[in-house]
Amino acid sequence: MASIFTRIIIGEIPGRIIWRDPTCIAMVDIRPLNRGHVLIIPIAEVDRWTDLPPDTAAHCTRVAHAVGRAQMASFAPERIGLMIAGFEVPHTHLHVVPLDHMGHLDFNQADADADPSDLDDVAEALRAALRSAGHPEAA
Repeated sequence: MASIFTRIIIGEIPGRIIWRDPTCIAMVDIRPLNRGHVLIIPIAEVDRWTDLPPDTAAHCTRVAHAVGRAQMASFAPERIGLMIAGFEVPHTHLHVVPLDHMGHLDFNQADADADPSDLDDVAEALRAALRSAGHPEAA
C-alpha cells in the first residue's frame, strides 16, 4: 500500500507542495513544529533514508538547503533545523524547520490544529521566496 506521501505525490490526496522536481517534492507540514515547517520527500518510496541511493539523499539535502534559505528570507528565525526521524510515515522525509529555540524540534509540541489558511499563506510565501531565488522547481 502506498504511503500517504506517495498518495500526495501522485495527486491522489492534496498537499501544499512548494517544490517539485523528478527526484523529490517539498511540502508544508500540516502538523508544523513551528510556522514554516517543510518536509522534503523523495519520489521513491524508501522507508529508511540510509537506504536511499546516495545521489537521491544528496539531492534532497540540496533542496532542503534551498528551502531553508527561503524560510530564512520569509520568516527570519534564529536558525533553520534539519532533521530526519522517520517514525511517523514509512517513507523517507527530511524536516526543515525554522527555529527560535530547541523546543521547536519537539514532536510533542507539533500543532495538530494548524490554521489551513495560514498553511496556505506559508506555502505561498515560500514559493515566492524560492522563485525569487531563481528556483524554477517552485511548484
